[in-house]
Amino acid sequence: ERPDLSDTSKFVWREWEIHDSYVVNDDGLVACKVYKKLPARRVWDVIMASTYDFAEPGFILIDRVNEMNNNWWCENIRATNPCAEQSLPPYGSCLLGSVNLTRFVKHPFTDFAEFDWNEYREVVKVFTRLLDNVVEINGLPLERQREEILRKRRHGMGFLGLCSTLTLLRMKYGSPESVQFTEDVSREMAVAGWEAALELAREKGPAPIMNEEFTVTKEMLRKRPEMARDGWKPGAKIAGRLLHAKYSRYMQRVAQVAPQLVHELAETGARFTHHSSIAPTGTISLSLANNASNGIEPSFAHHYFRNVIREGKKSKEKIDVYSFELLAYRELVNPNAKPGATNDAERLPDYFIASDGITPKEHVEVQAAAQKWVDSSISKTANVPTDFPYEKFKDIYLYAYEQGLKGCTTFRFNPEAFQGVLVKEQDLKNTIYKFTLEDGTVVEARGDEEIDYDGELHTAANLFDAIKDGYYGRM
Repeated sequence: ERPDLSDTSKFVWREWEIHDSYVVNDDGLVACKVYKKLPARRVWDVIMASTYDFAEPGFILIDRVNEMNNNWWCENIRATNPCAEQSLPPYGSCLLGSVNLTRFVKHPFTDFAEFDWNEYREVVKVFTRLLDNVVEINGLPLERQREEILRKRRHGMGFLGLCSTLTLLRMKYGSPESVQFTEDVSREMAVAGWEAALELAREKGPAPIMNEEFTVTKEMLRKRPEMARDGWKPGAKIAGRLLHAKYSRYMQRVAQVAPQLVHELAETGARFTHHSSIAPTGTISLSLANNASNGIEPSFAHHYFRNVIREGKKSKEKIDVYSFELLAYRELVNPNAKPGATNDAERLPDYFIASDGITPKEHVEVQAAAQKWVDSSISKTANVPTDFPYEKFKDIYLYAYEQGLKGCTTFRFNPEAFQGVLVKEQDLKNTIYKFTLEDGTVVEARGDEEIDYDGELHTAANLFDAIKDGYYGRM
């Protein structure tokens, strides 16, 4: 006997990618059985408490991800890559690349400092061609992966060095003018990228999905009511290029600033379905960009320590690191400049700002400014002080939702739970670690104190982590 699917205490209708063997209504929603109900507030508080203490889990608005997906009609995304800058369908791949924004600043730290927008747009177009070429040599191991990337040709271009660039331009990260610059640099990347998508489509052909014919369904009309207003009815055939350029929410936004471009993309089809994505870029920022700020992030600090793993050493090694903008300022303006200095001979300008000088709200506002023009997503972490109140912490996530983000991640330094890869000197000095010796004696040491143990020198913080992780037994 078929159950009563109208009984909302037992069944709810939800989006679900798989329809086979399920009950599906005319709008494409799947009947889901209700096993248990939990108060939403309780679930929210459990997630928030865990995130506050352990920086996990991250926060993703999967319904917004799907609503804004350029391939909204043929994909139901359920997950992202590990750093969350790429929302991907089954067998989707991260084909990523980043532009170093610091390279476009002229006359840094002066009254004449400016960003070279013309060169930036040209580099974006050339880089778009490069990323599109990488699709041809993707080297993916599974046939389904290769089919997926060749059919849609999605890639994710982003940038690194945003905070360093703002500093070179004498702007404070998180200020209203920096938020506007972030939106401008993201919008110009988007428009230049889609101009390249049209040029490449005319030169080499659009992505195969653009020329595919799809059957209009009631589910499509439910998701995009404007299709019905345009006269589309269930059963009609429609080209992928129209569904992509005319009816994707993101491309509708691009049409607000480049209407003719989007009109031509609807006629010709784009070379790829997705163009932008801002990755963490931690490794390439450090190794290839002289420690320019990572991705969209502020500089962690202008002088800090990086915990690195050395071959043959059981604990991590503490390495001094300096920000790109500090090194540039010392080279171009004041060789004696030091973070935190109070005397005029060594003091840095107030626009030198690091992650601990930015409010969580400002973190969200910068990310929101970029997300408006990024068709995939953004890897971003809002650094939160250890003593930041829990009630205010929860508000960060609500604000992120209100600002239109697809996801949000926070990091609050909690030495009881973990020791980060990047560590501020003050955090180490202010944290006391306790070690219990074999005879029961308890030894206390500041995080930055060096301890000679097992023939090696360790900071107390890194030795504590190594013991906790099982690299050593009891002391």
